[in-house]
Amino acid sequence: MRVEQLMTREVVTVTPETTLKEVASLLAKHRISGVPVCDADGQVVGVVTEADILWKELGLRPGQGSLLERILDSAYGGDARITAVTAGDAMTSPAITVRPASTVARAAELMIDNGINRLPVVLDDRLVGIVARADLVRAFRRSDEEIEREIHDDVLVRTLWVDPARIEVDVDGGEVVVGGEVENRTTAELIEEYIRCVPGVTGVRSDLDWEIDDRARRTAAAANSLPRRF
Repeated sequence: MRVEQLMTREVVTVTPETTLKEVASLLAKHRISGVPVCDADGQVVGVVTEADILWKELGLRPGQGSLLERILDSAYGGDARITAVTAGDAMTSPAITVRPASTVARAAELMIDNGINRLPVVLDDRLVGIVARADLVRAFRRSDEEIEREIHDDVLVRTLWVDPARIEVDVDGGEVVVGGEVENRTTAELIEEYIRCVPGVTGVRSDLDWEIDDRARRTAAAANSLPRRF
């Protein structure tokens, strides 16, 4: 599954000059926790979130050094957010973004690795949508039939160019059992790994056979690629 299948296309945005008061009103009105900050050309230059606005709610002076300030400072940044007036002052920049054709697994990886809840979706450097953690959770709830269809159409046919007639796929409660025969061991291992990345899959058991065990050849190729010492 690709990000473009899940993303919200009508995105609430602000400019660097938008005041934090206006940002707060937009977040409350649309019941969202963050917005992309875009320049006049529609390019994403940052993201401003509820956490950025919390600094203003503290009513602290720079360097006051309260426990709450130190906690927020370690998580979100320094004194600049205390004195911020506009989205440009408070935003996190550069923004972490994702492309429409990226996989849902890649989007999830970016969110987890960077501790963020949403990703602006960009194409040719311009904002085309946004995807949030809630969107990824909805994808995980897909039916067994939808999961099986993606394994067939996306993993086997479009990604790995494997004849689906040679592969048997059974999905029950998100658990996938895949069997059949492929050309080599590498392909069998790739099929299993790609299936694990399909949203909604909770486990994979591979009963695949292969005509050629190319593991030894892969190992030799890897060894030959290592730099030699003279």
